[in-house]
Amino acid sequence: MTVNVQFRFRSGLLSSEFDSVRLCGSWNGQGRHSNDWTSVPMRRSQDEDGYEVFISDVSLSEEELGTNFRWGIELDRPRTPNLWAIAAELDDETLSRRERSFDLQRDTVPQTYYLTWIGRLGANRVERPGAADGIRFSVWAPNAKEVSLVLADPAIGYVADDGTGAVATISMRRAADGFWIAETGDDRSLADFDSMVGTPYMYRVTKDDGSLAYRTDIWSLMQIGAGDFDPDGAVYHGSPAALDGPQSCSVVCDPKRVVLPSGQEMAAEAFWADEFASGRKLPDRLEDLVIYELHVGALGFGKPAPGTLDDAIAFVAHLSALGVNAVELLPIAEFETRANWGYGTSHFFAADQGAGGTDRLKMFVKACHQQGIVVILDVCYNHFDPDGERAQWAYDSNDHTRNIYYWYEGRPEDYADPTGGYIDNISTGWAPAFDEEAVRQLFISSAAFLVSVCHIDGFRLDQTSSIHQYPVLHADGRRADRAAAFGAKFLKQWTRTMRLIKQQLFLTAEDYSDWSAMTQPSLTGDGLGFDATWYGDFHHNLVEYHGGAQAQLLKNAGFGDERTLTMSSFAGALQTSARSKVVYNQSHDDCGNREGSARTAVIAVNFAPIVGETRKWAEARSRFAAAITLLSAGTPMFFMGEEIGAQKPYRYNDFLDNRENILGEATNGGAGILSCYRDLIKLSIREDAIRSRNIAIPVVHDENRVIAFHRWNDGEDFLVVGSLNDAPFDDGYWLHSERLGDALWEEVFNSDAQEYGGWNVGNGGGKIRAAAGALNAVLPASGVLVFRRL
Repeated sequence: MTVNVQFRFRSGLLSSEFDSVRLCGSWNGQGRHSNDWTSVPMRRSQDEDGYEVFISDVSLSEEELGTNFRWGIELDRPRTPNLWAIAAELDDETLSRRERSFDLQRDTVPQTYYLTWIGRLGANRVERPGAADGIRFSVWAPNAKEVSLVLADPAIGYVADDGTGAVATISMRRAADGFWIAETGDDRSLADFDSMVGTPYMYRVTKDDGSLAYRTDIWSLMQIGAGDFDPDGAVYHGSPAALDGPQSCSVVCDPKRVVLPSGQEMAAEAFWADEFASGRKLPDRLEDLVIYELHVGALGFGKPAPGTLDDAIAFVAHLSALGVNAVELLPIAEFETRANWGYGTSHFFAADQGAGGTDRLKMFVKACHQQGIVVILDVCYNHFDPDGERAQWAYDSNDHTRNIYYWYEGRPEDYADPTGGYIDNISTGWAPAFDEEAVRQLFISSAAFLVSVCHIDGFRLDQTSSIHQYPVLHADGRRADRAAAFGAKFLKQWTRTMRLIKQQLFLTAEDYSDWSAMTQPSLTGDGLGFDATWYGDFHHNLVEYHGGAQAQLLKNAGFGDERTLTMSSFAGALQTSARSKVVYNQSHDDCGNREGSARTAVIAVNFAPIVGETRKWAEARSRFAAAITLLSAGTPMFFMGEEIGAQKPYRYNDFLDNRENILGEATNGGAGILSCYRDLIKLSIREDAIRSRNIAIPVVHDENRVIAFHRWNDGEDFLVVGSLNDAPFDDGYWLHSERLGDALWEEVFNSDAQEYGGWNVGNGGGKIRAAAGALNAVLPASGVLVFRRL
């Protein structure tokens, strides 16, 4: 006798490039337990939500009732066979095995592995052959006594704490995994999916202590409101547009449709049909990227309100003319108030409605792709929105130990303050509960959605050190090792899932731990799976770091007193740039938000007024910083406005007051430095030797303020020479390097060129003969030269 068990592998994708999907399990051909696992093929099918699912049925011996069986999934991808598709490790901080298990019973339910939870939570279409597609609302509230779906008045867009604004309340039924469900057939209000699109809704949650709370759907694809107003639970009579999205109603959306600016709708497949109509190929290696960091809210030049994705779409022409091939957006998911950076995410699937919403994000991505520009999103998983009470805080319980989205250690009575058991991690707010699959899947599935539905090309994860290194107990700062261990498990599960979904994603992390595992493979190994980490010390040595021991070359040059510069200290950072690093002369954190920080041009002249001759020095040193970054062995990035010599500080709380018209300056006072950036970017992207990781630094002189380094690949060799001296070396400067050999070297770039606003000191683009590894070149003051070996 046998017991038939069905196994299912559900990706949460409409379709994938998965080939030859196989079920592997701890049984033999006779259905008996075996330490030698058996592999059987799985058939491709489709579940009721329209998502791809792979299924296999196995007959196990009845004699094995009560036996624990282990299983997993293996598959092939184009050019990559035999990938293990279980991304999640066991929920034990001491174990890294990736497998599922169950005890065999006569009534064993189907065993399912969900790569993502897309379609499981939120408001989703349910396909019904021969009838209109239905709708299913699902919410995770494992501690709730009761949950009801609340349909809201679209003219208000908000449900007050007393229920004002609701037009219908529908009881939801408890299902497995802590889910509550309401769907077509449960109530006549839920007629079909298409009729529900555009409907605002919330959930009324009866918590475990009997108290009531209105909650948004953290899995929603849209939140009502493009404004900043939070009624704070009071009855609201204003415009829905004025609401702040984190607290307003969620909205039923159809991801298979795209709403155009005209209001016209079109099928997503038709919308994306001309995504690559220009024929411009996207780069597919991280080392080939030049990244432009962009805050959408800081666009909208000349307007009082923050910029929008429409402004970003219009800005693509500038990015294309500049020559960058990657743009990295500061967080664009729904967040509290538009006048901040966006790092307090409240809803991870919904693009901020004030910025234009998810469909506008798709339009921006398509506009970039048509220009050969990849789109990387900055996402924040190390903390939730501090003002996200309706989105995740105390969602279904007021008991701190049952606060489902947040990590809590012990019991409230263990601490003088009942909040003492939460985990701090040097972030705004407390750490998420990374030991909970539903929390991990919130982050994983939202990223998978952005890739599969919005065609995003990569992600930068904010402050991953906070996830795997910094966790401590809120009560007394003791290390929280279990929280850190599960943070690392989460990061590995996240990168593994992303690699399975799309092999060519660019995955970077803001991580200052210098942990080598960060950039080791996770899908085929036990690393954390990122392509590169941000390298803050590159900026700190090159530009400034208040109170730090780093070289701070531009800051110290800006004193104008000919002091010795520790080029030797910067040389270490330059060499390290070859080790899977994203390097930058400026990032959003370093343009005025941090104590002592400011725009590059301001730092370069020690905060002196940038006029007349002082401006020439400010721009010369700024061009030096740009050239060293773009020609380094790391993946270069710079923050918006650097290309026109921006001077105003960029801070999280007043960036609107200091917004600079980048497009206006591009044809006026910033034209010279912009021209320099364009030529540097062209050189950086087009030359394989520059985009290699090969670097050698033969010349470093602190007193003369000179540094020189080689970049080479496949027979090509470039010599980059930088000087921050306050006077040119008009009679030449002797450079010594074995790589110079006995060869002819041609000057192909000079940051001091007149067209860039420089003094035009250099070698006139001429050729210089090196002899026995020595070359004598005229060097400008505060400039960078590039020579190519002929």
